[in-house]
Amino acid sequence: MFESIGWAEILVLGIAGLFILGPERLPSAAAWVGRSMRKVREFATGARDQLKGELGTDFDDLRKPLQDLQQLRNFDPKQMVAKQLFGDDSNGVKPNGYASTQPAIPPVPPAAAPKPEPPRAPGERPPIDPDAT
Repeated sequence: MFESIGWAEILVLGIAGLFILGPERLPSAAAWVGRSMRKVREFATGARDQLKGELGTDFDDLRKPLQDLQQLRNFDPKQMVAKQLFGDDSNGVKPNGYASTQPAIPPVPPAAAPKPEPPRAPGERPPIDPDAT
């Protein structure tokens, strides 16, 4: 419910409450807010339990679209792309085709280094290589 409120905002609210209410009334106001939040949470839990008791298995069918909406609300394009590229599918194969059970591709051996040419005299032509054709 209050996921977007950070410590900085709570500190600002505390300082504002200290200036508005004063140090003698601030503890009683904080206790009142805590009791009120607890009552609201208890009412919500009671209403959910009552609905679950009355609807039975239909309650889960009712909650499914709401959970889907919650997932859309928490939609993050970066996480979605990362999941599509690197997440495991149900059979263990990732969507990009890589599976950890596939054999590793052996490394390609490095190419042989060319043989150094013997030193030549100035103006001498290089020898003709018969394998070059």
